[in-house]
Amino acid sequence: MAALAFVPPPAAAASVSIPSHFLTTLPFSVSTRKKYIKQPLLVITCSSSPHKLVRDPRLDKHVVKQNKLRFVQKLKTLLLSKPKHFMPIYVLYKCRSYLSLPTQRSVLSMIRRYPTIFELFTIPTPSTPFHAAGPLSQLCVRLTPAAEALVKRESVLKNSIAISLAAKLQKLLMLASPYHRLLLSKLVHLAPDLGLPVNFRSRLCNDHPDKFKVVDTSYGRALELVSWDSSLAEALPSRDEDKSLGLIVDRPLKFKHLRLRKGLNIKRWHHEYLVKFKEFPDVCPYTTNPEELVKESMEAEKRACAVVREVLGMTVEKRTLVDHLTHFRKEFGLSNKLRGMLVRHPELFYVSLKGQRDSVFLVEGYSDKGRLLEKDEILVIKDEMIKLVVEGKRLRREGRKEVLSCDTDMKNSPVLDNQVDDECEDGLDDLFQLEDVSFEDDDDDDDDDESKELIWHQEEGEFWSAEKTPLLQNQNDGGSVPW
Repeated sequence: MAALAFVPPPAAAASVSIPSHFLTTLPFSVSTRKKYIKQPLLVITCSSSPHKLVRDPRLDKHVVKQNKLRFVQKLKTLLLSKPKHFMPIYVLYKCRSYLSLPTQRSVLSMIRRYPTIFELFTIPTPSTPFHAAGPLSQLCVRLTPAAEALVKRESVLKNSIAISLAAKLQKLLMLASPYHRLLLSKLVHLAPDLGLPVNFRSRLCNDHPDKFKVVDTSYGRALELVSWDSSLAEALPSRDEDKSLGLIVDRPLKFKHLRLRKGLNIKRWHHEYLVKFKEFPDVCPYTTNPEELVKESMEAEKRACAVVREVLGMTVEKRTLVDHLTHFRKEFGLSNKLRGMLVRHPELFYVSLKGQRDSVFLVEGYSDKGRLLEKDEILVIKDEMIKLVVEGKRLRREGRKEVLSCDTDMKNSPVLDNQVDDECEDGLDDLFQLEDVSFEDDDDDDDDDESKELIWHQEEGEFWSAEKTPLLQNQNDGGSVPW
């Protein structure tokens, strides 16, 4: 909530029309409230409730594309966290909550949906007194050679731009007033959006002791700023909307212009508020202490918008989840009603309702057609990963078409029909009929995968325990363990 208090002249006070939702709720009676409204002193409150969120399909498509890759990204992170980059299937059962899989969804079926990203293989396990009859095998999952090559390219790229990634962390710590400290447990959620490597806590934080250091706090381990860089303490330049209009004559506009997204229409009182907010002097988010500002004031909201704008400007795709920003409300001096502030400023941000959690976009980072203006190098590798996923979908569709065509040929063959009739006279042929398969549905999976998974179920144990994981081979033979 942002509040704007002003005292208009007595002559202009009677001509000002104020919506009812703008008036602050006062602990007075109705008659006293009417007398208060007639006074020249008016308290205007810009509440988030009357603002209608207008959806933008051009920006929503980026969230939809990200949601389709959520399982791929999470499973890839799990595999890369292991030294040999593979995991047993039975261990993935303990990761269902992290993978965000519903109870009716099979782990094996989800892996088989991406044949160009993941591949299944078996490893031998040593015999035990309970299974001394013969050798056993264990089903595991790993990345395909094509996906592994992309992962290596991404790792090399992030190592080459380690200095710029360290500068991002330093700028985040400079925004965290007044202690310039951020918990590592919170940074983990925002790290993928910033383009940080998975091991940034052990590598990136320790490789730059002159910029920041890891300290122990009562809330856990945190990253603390060591040195202040004045060259980084510069806010993003404001958009020059007059030049973007392409005016022929260089003269001031008759009416105050406010650039909004295409197709976005707001009410008059909201437009007037945004114009006043734009004319208010800019507040530097790096040098201004939020504790020294009046809460719910125009100056405090000006700084809060500048902080969110800086954070979104550091991200790879100029967007992140709203929940990731709410984690840092106390550190960045943001309001408790952060989402309402984002919706209240459609000229700066766009809140997308697609997916399980809302996302926030930096509007100036995208064109009118919803395309990212400045494409990061990391996104190039991500686009190639998307192409692999699309290729896997195509292979699965072709495989299903071949199965159905073979089934149709068998049904149309008179020889096979006679053989089936002769061999299946007991009426059990219905049990072996293929189910109808839809080519357009990407979520179709084999129901019998659950029965296959039961074979690889083992006793519940500690998730990251290496002692309870069977060995691949004896270490003397040059083998390795799954961990």
